[in-house]
Amino acid sequence: MRITFIAILLGFIIQNGYSQVGFTQEGFASVYAEKFEGRTTASGESYSFRKATCAHLNLPFGTLVKITNLSNNKSVVVRVNDRGPFVPDRIIDISRSAAEKLGITGTTKVKIEVVEGPSQLNVEQPNNIVQTTNQSTKQSVNSSEVKQEIIPENELYELKVNLIQPHGFTIQIGSYKELVNMLRIANDIKISLKKDVRVQVSTLNNEKIYRLFVGSFNTRKEAEIFKEKISKIYPDCFIVELK
Repeated sequence: MRITFIAILLGFIIQNGYSQVGFTQEGFASVYAEKFEGRTTASGESYSFRKATCAHLNLPFGTLVKITNLSNNKSVVVRVNDRGPFVPDRIIDISRSAAEKLGITGTTKVKIEVVEGPSQLNVEQPNNIVQTTNQSTKQSVNSSEVKQEIIPENELYELKVNLIQPHGFTIQIGSYKELVNMLRIANDIKISLKKDVRVQVSTLNNEKIYRLFVGSFNTRKEAEIFKEKISKIYPDCFIVELK
């Protein structure tokens, strides 16, 4: 049976809706563990617990997000520079300094709101962008502290599409119903892992499903070694035998 694969690289434009100012989401937030200090994030920037940063599955890098702890109404503004969390019941991972401002030590129910999109920001930003308020207090960001950069509002992906015969082993990162989500994660993988990706397109209950794979291995042992290497970044990844 032939399976369609797409290797990321053909001009393709995706409208960016997640980064629009006012976009909100509620769910659980978690805090980066100390072991991640100094490690490279999906954006290529090193993680530092002192910076007001976060990981989100969909929001573009550079987006400013206001996080409100729903248990105490404390708020903080952070910048997206990483991908995650890859756990079903969580929507955001935050740096330790931001967590301290929110009074979070473990997993806590929060509300997030986009306050400024990446089109107005450079990914690099001063560490003192953290600002805390009560929910009744107006939240603002000092624009003089933010570097300005003109970036297109649409996301532009360059793709090279090849239909191939599957064989060997690979690592599945995840399955996605939305093409835009898959493309964003695929782009992040190319940045963080320096690896090409493949996409299996299939249909489930009359819906298109995009399964994202990374790596191509002749033996399961080779796949296991690579999976062990990336499991800290993508803890839900698993080995798939292509037939």
